[in-house]
Order: sequence, then C-alpha cells, then structure tokens
Amino acid sequence: MSHATPAEGRQHPNRTLFILALCALAYSLAQTMIIPAIPDFARQLHVSTVDATWLLTAFLLTSSVATPILGRLGDMYGKEHFLLIALAVFGLGSLIDALGSTLPVLIAGRAVQGAGGAIFPLAIGIIRDEFPREKVATGIGTVSAMFGIGGGIGLVLAGVIVDHFDTAWIFWLSLIATVIAAVATWRFVPESPIRTPGRIDWGGAALLSAALFALLLGVSEGNAWGWTSVGVLGLFAVAVVLAVVWARWESRVEAPLVDMELMRRRAVWTTNAVAMAVGFAMFGSYVLIPQLVQTPPTAGYGFGASATASGIFLLPSALVMLLAGPASGALGTRFGSKLPLALGCVFAGAGYFWLGFEHGARLDIYLGSTLLGLGIGLAFAAMANLVVEAVPQEQTGVASGINTIMRSIGGAIGAQVAAAIVTAHTTSGGFPAEDGYVGAFLMSGIAALAALVIAGAIPAGGPRRAARPAAQAAR
Repeated sequence: MSHATPAEGRQHPNRTLFILALCALAYSLAQTMIIPAIPDFARQLHVSTVDATWLLTAFLLTSSVATPILGRLGDMYGKEHFLLIALAVFGLGSLIDALGSTLPVLIAGRAVQGAGGAIFPLAIGIIRDEFPREKVATGIGTVSAMFGIGGGIGLVLAGVIVDHFDTAWIFWLSLIATVIAAVATWRFVPESPIRTPGRIDWGGAALLSAALFALLLGVSEGNAWGWTSVGVLGLFAVAVVLAVVWARWESRVEAPLVDMELMRRRAVWTTNAVAMAVGFAMFGSYVLIPQLVQTPPTAGYGFGASATASGIFLLPSALVMLLAGPASGALGTRFGSKLPLALGCVFAGAGYFWLGFEHGARLDIYLGSTLLGLGIGLAFAAMANLVVEAVPQEQTGVASGINTIMRSIGGAIGAQVAAAIVTAHTTSGGFPAEDGYVGAFLMSGIAALAALVIAGAIPAGGPRRAARPAAQAAR
C-alpha cells in the first residue's frame, strides 16, 4: 500500500473531502462526549464533579495552545504530514484515557488528546491547496460543519454509553475513529505542495500558551471559585498582560508565529470576533438542552429524560448541520460568505429565543434544536471560508488555527456563563429554577445577534475570486 501522490489526490477531491471530514468528526466527537459522563467519572473515581470537570478543561487548554503551533508547522513543512501527526497525538491520548483508571491519568490523556486540535485548520488548508477552485468553499464548509455535527452526535453517543456501557468506551470509540481516519489520510490524502519557509517562533508560542492558559483556567474555574474571586480576577489580569506582551513580541520578531499585521486586517479580526460570539452561543446549547430535558416534570418543567434520550433532543441539530455546511459553501461561492454567516446568526438567534419562550413540549425542543443546527452550521462554514479568503494561501493553517481558538474560547466562556445563570437560583426540590434556563437561552440568543452585528463590519467580498493555486493551475 503506497501513499497517495498529489496528482492522484487532486483527481479525487470528493474522496479526499470524505476523509478530511472523518478526521474532523473524530476530533469533534471527543469535545462533547465527555460532558454527559462527567458525573459518572466523578462517582467512579471518588472525586468531586468540579475535579472531574478538569477532563474537559485539560482538553480545551492544550487544544488552544497546540492548534496555532501545529498549524504553523503544517504551513512550513506540509499539511498532510502534520495532519497525520495531529491524528497520532490525538489517538495516543484516547488510548491513555481508555486504559486509565485514576483522575490524574485521565486528565493527562485528555491533555494529550487536545494537543491534536490542529486537525481542523490543517484539513482546511489541504482543501484550499488541493481542491479545484469551484469546490473549495463547499469543501471548507463541509469540514467546518463537522465541528458542530460531531459535538451533537457526541452527546447522543455519550448518552448511550453512560446508560448502557462502561465509560471507557467513550475513549475506545475515539481511538477507533482516529485510527480509521489516520490510515485513510496516509493512504489517500495528498501532500500539499504549498510551503512557507521559516522557523517556529518558540518565544511567541510560549507567551501565547501562557496567556491562553491563564484565560481558560480562569473561565473554567469561574463557577467553582467565584467570578469575582481574587484567583479568577488575577488569572484574567495575567491573561491580559501576557496577551499584550505577546502581541508586541509578535510585531517585532523576525519570523512571528502569527503575523500581527495579518491579524489586524478588518476581514480577519472581525471574523475572529464573530467566531468567539458564535462559539459562545453554540456551547450554551450543549449545556442547557440536555440539563433541561433531564429535569423531572415535578420541578415544573422538563421531561425526566435519560442521558440517551437527552442526546436525541440534539440530534436534529446535528443532522441539519450535515446539509447546512455544504449549503453555506455553495451560497458563499455564489453570493459571498457574508450572506450565509448573517443567515446563520439569524437562525441561531431565532432558535435560542424560541427555546427561551417555548420549551414546554418536546416538539418545542426539537424545533429549537433544528434552528440552532441550521444557524450554527451555516455560520461555522462561512467563518472558515471568510478567513481563508482574507489571508495568503501560505498562511492558511495558522490563520484557521487562530479562528478555531477564538471559537473555542467563546465556547468555554459561553458554557460556563450559561451554567452560572442556570444554577444561580434553585427550586425547593433542589433543581434549577426555570427562569434560569430562560435567562441562559436568551443570553445565548443575544450572543448570536451580537455576532450578526459584528458580521456587518466584515468587508464585503462578493463571490469567491480566490486565485487558483499554482499546483492546480499546472495540472
């Protein structure tokens, strides 16, 4: 069995797209499959739920740190090569967790898993480098939609595992999917001919890592320590200081990890701001909907759903994203990616406002979930295409990586703030008050509308006019 040549890969873009989507799905499943199982891990390992939440926090931290570094290395030395490395690292983390039996080992495995976070930007870079021009937007839309699709499907699978199997199967499934994706990538995905000579800015990488660590640690521990506690406010202050130092460093170093001049382009920073707002809104649904539907009706709301059934409520969202991602790319090709981004923000906002006011029947939840899937699928795909359109081809990996980080940061903040609002008030039975869910849904809806406002500042680009890569023109 031999490695695919670039010529062979370019002749089969649909096959390459399927494999890249599988890589993205394997990673995105791991982001949310852990969420419904955190209480079970706490019981099995005899630790508090707060301690068990580090299984999510560790993944998020290392993902945010590793994504731009591996994205930059992919730009320099080959995106397919580093996609395989990212998959191998992710698979190793899955194996550690599948075999682990103590919380420190599981946290370490999740940290290793998260280090594979560059899978998304590397896959997007391969599409831009290798696909015919008319297929680039739809391809990027499909891979980007996997971020949300995998998140929704992950909750469904996790519910089944929690109710019927050992929790280790969460990690075994991740490992199986990753092995299949890695073998298919090695066999059929071509290596990109696009290279960016240079070297890694390790000083910038260290400063960025420290800033992200301080920020995400503060966000993750906000509910446990208190949002106005000295520890949380101190971490936020450290994050701001380090971010300023990092930006100054990157502006002066000869070969920066992130080109700050590029990041200051209006098309780039506005799209990254939208990514944070949409991520904030999306992760709220992952926290809110399963908790609401699992609440017993004796609380005055909820359906008493099992973990499996609660995941089913999010299934319409995941299924709609399968269509929304490619549709976003097609709309972007014809009308420009701002249109599907705006439509995505509108649909996501409508879904949250609907759930805020109408959640008394199962059909209400299904309808809200469908609107969210349509909106988030359109928006994620459009954001990825906007970033790709705004940067030189040789910087696709690192620019897409920064956009992925902004989305993850927004998601981390959104999930924690939503949880804080829901748990602020409880009923006499010990359940969160219904008003908490109403407030959290409305907050997420407002975040989606804020994304819509910011999207209005993105420069109008019209239909894609990206130049055909030299490698394709030479065919």
